[in-house]
Amino acid sequence: MLKVNVPLTVPSPMAKEYTKNYRLATKGTGRLFLFAGDQKVEHLNDDFAGDDISLEDQDPEHLFKIASQSEIGVFATQLGLIDKYGPDYQGIPYVVKLNSRTNLASIKDHDPISYGWYDLEDVGRFKKQSKLNIVGVGYTVYLGGEYESEMLKEAAQIIKDAHQQGLLTIIWMYPRGKNVPNEDDINIIAGGAGVAACLGADFVKVKYPYTGKEETAKQFKTVVAAAGRTKVICVGGSKLSPQELLKNIDQQIHIAQTAGSAIGRNLHQYSLPEAIKMAKAIAGIIYHDFPLQKALKVIEK
Repeated sequence: MLKVNVPLTVPSPMAKEYTKNYRLATKGTGRLFLFAGDQKVEHLNDDFAGDDISLEDQDPEHLFKIASQSEIGVFATQLGLIDKYGPDYQGIPYVVKLNSRTNLASIKDHDPISYGWYDLEDVGRFKKQSKLNIVGVGYTVYLGGEYESEMLKEAAQIIKDAHQQGLLTIIWMYPRGKNVPNEDDINIIAGGAGVAACLGADFVKVKYPYTGKEETAKQFKTVVAAAGRTKVICVGGSKLSPQELLKNIDQQIHIAQTAGSAIGRNLHQYSLPEAIKMAKAIAGIIYHDFPLQKALKVIEK
């Protein structure tokens, strides 16, 4: 059984709850397959309607169907969606995304900022009242902008308060704004991962340069090293072919030694049967150490 290192900010009476949540989210492996469903705000309708997007994706329930029928670790989305659809999908392990911003305001004009919509008391009350399987919370931090200090302060408080309830904490860490010359710079990404470690996050979700090259994965080891005991998971990024996505995830896990992936549009833009098949291949790499060829065979069936 996976040995879980319980943070000191988790009170002794909540250590069992934290351990249970950690093992459930990582399926006892220490790795995390996060299904990201927060783009309804972040990307508005751009990710949910289009020529190459399944018509099923226009209905928010499509996200919950995928999450309930796939071998994901957690489904991360806003509390409002969980409130509406949770009664019909009580078996899903949820991560409540506490802050979100739309893509309408260009970061070329203003440094990005996104404060929390709810506090941990709200989440705790909702968990108790709904009896849903809420295992953690997520929060986005934008480093390098004029609002950096406010967001770091809020993130630190959220992590402390979440641990008090035995919940996992996942930080979406994005260096972004007029002071960040290149968001794909691995050294800058590593710096952000180190900041997440200093905040005390359990997992940090970071960008990954999707080059498909083994050399990129080797260089990305510096991000994992910078995060220390905070586990690194990589964003799925823009829409890729299934083969390209699986190749990159294989390199992230088996070369860069990351601890998982956060996949959104590369799952939910497919029909339900296709999404389930894709999720099975991704879970195979993350949770079962499938070699790439075995994962590719899953999507070919």
